[in-house]
Amino acid sequence: MVLYDRSEILETIRMLEIENLDVRTVTLGINILDCRGKDEKDTCRNVVNKIRSYAQSLHDVVEEVSLRFGIPIVNRRLSISPVSLLFGKDEANGPFELALLLDQLSREIQVDFIGGFTALVQKGMTPAARNLIHSLPAILTQTDHICSSVNVASTRSGINVDVILLLGKTIKEIAHLSQDKNGIGCAKLVVFANAPEDNPFMAGAFHGPGEGDAVINVGVSGPGVVKEMIRRHPGADLGQVAEIIKRTAFKITRVGELIGREVSRKLGVDFGIVDLSLAPTSRVGDSVAEIIEAMGIDTCGGWGTTLALAMLTDACKKGGAMASSSVGGLSGAFIPVSEDAAMTKAVKTGRLNFEKLEAMTSVCSVGLDMIAIPGDTPEEIISAIIGDEVAIGVINNKTVGIRIIPVVGKKPGDEVVWGGLLGETVVIRVNPTNPKNFIGRGGRIPAPITSLRN
Repeated sequence: MVLYDRSEILETIRMLEIENLDVRTVTLGINILDCRGKDEKDTCRNVVNKIRSYAQSLHDVVEEVSLRFGIPIVNRRLSISPVSLLFGKDEANGPFELALLLDQLSREIQVDFIGGFTALVQKGMTPAARNLIHSLPAILTQTDHICSSVNVASTRSGINVDVILLLGKTIKEIAHLSQDKNGIGCAKLVVFANAPEDNPFMAGAFHGPGEGDAVINVGVSGPGVVKEMIRRHPGADLGQVAEIIKRTAFKITRVGELIGREVSRKLGVDFGIVDLSLAPTSRVGDSVAEIIEAMGIDTCGGWGTTLALAMLTDACKKGGAMASSSVGGLSGAFIPVSEDAAMTKAVKTGRLNFEKLEAMTSVCSVGLDMIAIPGDTPEEIISAIIGDEVAIGVINNKTVGIRIIPVVGKKPGDEVVWGGLLGETVVIRVNPTNPKNFIGRGGRIPAPITSLRN
């Protein structure tokens, strides 16, 4: 049993009331690979029935636990097994039909998002995976609560450039179909390298094939808490700052595990992992960029930013690992531009550009996230951006994710507002150099020599 002393409880209360500590998501992962039926309709019906049996009380249980402990739980979400593994090659309409049913179900059981419209294509693409990817423009623009991810690369398998080329075209199509909402459909698609199977955060959550039948994964966040702790120690050297972050991450992780284990106990399912990820929101003070600036960087994006972010990510991981043996998912620091008010401000003033963001992704927990680009950006440039980013993940054996959003009719400097957790930002300038002659070659780039570890 986890024990808490009086001082830790009082400090946690301050974190909750003043410094924006919250459990960002409780995500129930459900295996649907045993739902295969005699045809598409039968399969869809089986999936809906199984999800309903596990998740119909999720909302009420989360509300009860939140009230009992006085800890805000922002989102209730579901992740399912990769849909590309569910339907056969001749069931091309299956993913879309399932998406419509689950979008309706999400309203019924009061969950915010359902992730798992996922294809794992890092080494090759099955006909079923191709069907899913071809369905994504319709799925992501005709539903409100469905999220998707495509894993195009891994350190063990290399980089599937053929799929990256297909996704460049797909992202452009999604942006066009959702142009009346500033391309918001693209915000529900993550392109991964080294995708984790237990990630509770959207849009990239899916229930990995190696997971059990049902499991609770928790994402906990508190950028404001970390910033405040650093602010209180203006004379600390960087080694001491790292220790402050680590100790703070320890306390935040304990809160997440407490919530996760209680929710899983009440639902009668396994507890999986707690993901300590400093995920910003558009609220004042809830910003990763402000943590970096609290360390002494004048503006996020200036020299020293990558070093500060590297230290922040590493200290968070160490603190989480000290607090729990069940840390997983992404765990570290997120840099979603539109969701971080201070980061958006840095983009507006020109202090933070695309190239610097790419450098920062080499040391953070995700990648190029929630970045608005001009709507007329060619699909081959989008594919090459994805390729550059996944290369960082493959060579460094880390997870990276890409959510870039072409906004039709917008040019660099134009403002884009999505609202809610997605926030607002400005369209960032993209280097116009055309990579078509390179990325258009296609094929699969082999795994790096570092993959040979047996």
